[in-house]
Amino acid sequence: MTQYYDVEAVRKLFPVVEKMTYLDSGFQTPMSTPVKQAFEAFIKESYETAGPKSVWIDRMEETRAKVAALLNAATEEIAFTKNTSEAMNIAANALPLKAGDNVLMIHGDHPNNTYAFLNLTKKGVEVRFIPMTEIVNADSFRPHLDANTKAISISYVAFHAGHRFDIESVGALCKEKNLYFVIDVMQAVGVVPIDAKKVGATFIGSGTHKGLLVPQGLGLLYWDRIRTELEPAYLAAISLENPPADFIARPSDMGLARTAGRFEIGNFNLPAIQGLGAALDLINDIGIEKIQAHCFDLGDRLIAGLDALNITLVGPRDRSNRAPHIYVAALPADEWIDYFASKDVRVSPERDGIRISLAMFNTASDIDRVLDVIKERGNTAGRSSKAA
Repeated sequence: MTQYYDVEAVRKLFPVVEKMTYLDSGFQTPMSTPVKQAFEAFIKESYETAGPKSVWIDRMEETRAKVAALLNAATEEIAFTKNTSEAMNIAANALPLKAGDNVLMIHGDHPNNTYAFLNLTKKGVEVRFIPMTEIVNADSFRPHLDANTKAISISYVAFHAGHRFDIESVGALCKEKNLYFVIDVMQAVGVVPIDAKKVGATFIGSGTHKGLLVPQGLGLLYWDRIRTELEPAYLAAISLENPPADFIARPSDMGLARTAGRFEIGNFNLPAIQGLGAALDLINDIGIEKIQAHCFDLGDRLIAGLDALNITLVGPRDRSNRAPHIYVAALPADEWIDYFASKDVRVSPERDGIRISLAMFNTASDIDRVLDVIKERGNTAGRSSKAA
């Protein structure tokens, strides 16, 4: 395999690899030493001084700038949320949708993107689903558009089988038809390069506990600041352009912040944001393109190994429309998940099989290990007939 960076040095930052073969970063990445140290520094400061809050806020703004750089966005276009679900709900409720309007989505996409828009059906908004096929691009959506279509909302990478949708062409379609474009990048960010401006996104939402290497409880929202007509569904002092210094609410001064801060309702998950800053430093030190290339090579090795064992890969095989780091083997989860755990191999059950998901610290030896574990048991122990 090509060595894009010093993987062994990276592995030393993730102690979990000494205890198991960890192939479950699509569910939750393990904590790295830099992130742990960032949390510990926060705890020490909080424990000893009850918090240098102004310093913590300064660090938060530094992290906000790092997130913006990762997405090729302006710092003013980034808000912090609780998770992807909250980000998607903020986006859905900010769009000026009314009864009779419709939104296009992909059937079988992540439910926490979908429910944010399905919740609008009680206002008379229609949600239309297009089929999830191996390739999803602008041409997939075009036949379903009509005069009442106002938005498209999709994931960049599908969580359950690693489809990587052509968000650039879909974004171009949205620009052509003057549609809002909302993207869930939870399964992509931190592994796959994302350019908010290139894809023409209105909103981008994500959590941080997968490719961004931080425990659950923190999310991100990108907002295209040109879209000043988009307003939050709920309001707090921090959402305002001029929060009252004396903490007295004044109905005469409720102008919204000109930044994505209009969608924040504070307080913030400051320890997680501090951890995110450390995680982004690690990602940037390696280079996201190198992380993606490394995972693609590991994925090629995994696909070849599954082929040799006559096990079907669920989802796309071609690099042009697959994610570099998410693969599902057509092995029935109820028959295999406990077996993998007994062999200290951490994977996830998914709709159509066993999901093997990669990260910056995985190696060819990890791929060979999971293949050997399958071979030891014999693939006749069960296959997912549905997936096959």
